Amino acid sequence: MPYDQRVARILVRPLARTGISPNQLTALTLAIALAAAVLFATGDTGLADWAAGLFVLARFLDHFDGELARLTGKTSRFGYYFDYAAGGLGYGALFAGLGIGLAQGPLGAWALALGAAGAASALLSLFLNLDLDKRQELAEGDAVGYPGFAGFELEDGIYLLAPITWLGWLTPFFVAAGIGAAVYCLWTLGRVVAIRRPRAL
Repeated sequence: MPYDQRVARILVRPLARTGISPNQLTALTLAIALAAAVLFATGDTGLADWAAGLFVLARFLDHFDGELARLTGKTSRFGYYFDYAAGGLGYGALFAGLGIGLAQGPLGAWALALGAAGAASALLSLFLNLDLDKRQELAEGDAVGYPGFAGFELEDGIYLLAPITWLGWLTPFFVAAGIGAAVYCLWTLGRVVAIRRPRAL
């Protein structure tokens, strides 16, 4: 289990004794991610610093809804799909917001193109992972895992968004993340194709 998920499992325990539902946490996570995307889209450096912190917070909180659902026995099919949709929309909005905001800088129109490509890759990966879940017959509430090693997943790289933004390296990070999103999308597509392909006798 990834380290951030282990921490979330501990921190979410007090919420089990409240009326807060897993779907409310999912909605909060999505709202924070969308707010971060809007701040990035302004192109303002100071607001981008806040946006980076907010988005990293949203990605960490993304683990809370699932852990709360398992802890309280409130797993549901709606919550399963809502969590997936929130994640995909959050990443899609991030790339769109970054593309709009950074278009005012040296990347110009290329930022818009890269932002659109990153957003499209994030949304397509959402549907591809849902397809993988269905075909691999994973238990409801479990998501397709990202490639990982020693307690860290590929997705954990998003936590670097905050310090990198604060250090003034947002533009190169955006370029690398946009390319990475496309590569991950293609990798996921390859897994779907491999599963769909009939095995040779």
